[in-house]
Amino acid sequence: MSRHRRPQGFNRTDRIADQIQRELSRLLQFEMKDPRVNLATIQDVTVSRDLSYAEVYFTLLGKGEEEGVEAEKVLEKAAGFLRSSLAQTLNTRTTPKLRFHYDTTPEHAAEISRLIDDARAEDRELGLDSDEPEQD
Repeated sequence: MSRHRRPQGFNRTDRIADQIQRELSRLLQFEMKDPRVNLATIQDVTVSRDLSYAEVYFTLLGKGEEEGVEAEKVLEKAAGFLRSSLAQTLNTRTTPKLRFHYDTTPEHAAEISRLIDDARAEDRELGLDSDEPEQD
């Protein structure tokens, strides 16, 4: 067994990512005054091993992809302000550069769910629904 083996729990980058997610959520809610990002929800943050970059994934409550792309541009322009605010709360030597990405997963999930519902309804109409047990 190696002396330099890491424990299997959370590693440092995961803890920093969680802290960045909490702090960015607070900053977007209370410090950012731009209405294009006031409904933004930080879904996930992943931090590079060397802490140089943080990939920030967000969604917009009740908005579509067009608004998400616009909000991504707004957040990219505000990245310097957000990074300097993060630097005051993070206990790290350097603060990661922030890269924002609009997360389309909820929209895709809703579309897939709708397609599944449509397919099941069509199966029921044709008498092919497999929820009922077959009888011999």
